[in-house]
Amino acid sequence: MKEKIDYIIRKEETVDFTVIREINLKAFVNGENEANLIELIRDSDNFISDLSLVAAMRDGEIIGHILFSTIHLVTDQGTVPTLGLAPMAVKPDYQNSGIGSALVNEGIKACKALEYDHIFVLGHPNFYPRFGFSPASQFGIKSPLPVPEEVFMALELKKGSLSGLQGKIKYPPAFNTVS
Repeated sequence: MKEKIDYIIRKEETVDFTVIREINLKAFVNGENEANLIELIRDSDNFISDLSLVAAMRDGEIIGHILFSTIHLVTDQGTVPTLGLAPMAVKPDYQNSGIGSALVNEGIKACKALEYDHIFVLGHPNFYPRFGFSPASQFGIKSPLPVPEEVFMALELKKGSLSGLQGKIKYPPAFNTVS
């Protein structure tokens, strides 16, 4: 049995930036894209400092990171600001130990505390549904990318908040770096 990992989840700090980049480089096949995406979002109007969280060991070692930033839902009635969850990464040595789930749960709590209505994610269909995400197509919302329906998901933080908002998500330019 694995021993319990003793960590906390907190807002990122400037001193964490280099380690966050390293975690993304190691956690993803195209880690450079994810690491660059974080930095581009951080330098944009879409960045929300309270929604960039790290999992940190008691000794200070950063072992995971999650980022939520502003994206837009373009509808016939107009453009609605919403949140995109991207990226979320855990150091390879700590993957499959619940840290990613804890980051998602804490992130969702932080999004609710800031009174956001919904979150969209392009992610693993066996992972995100356990947090309440379901295919965005069920709400009549399309991905801007040619991906299978089940990997582009939405979560209503306020019940019914996506009702009548059919349209298409538009990611900010920073996301053009991710392939």
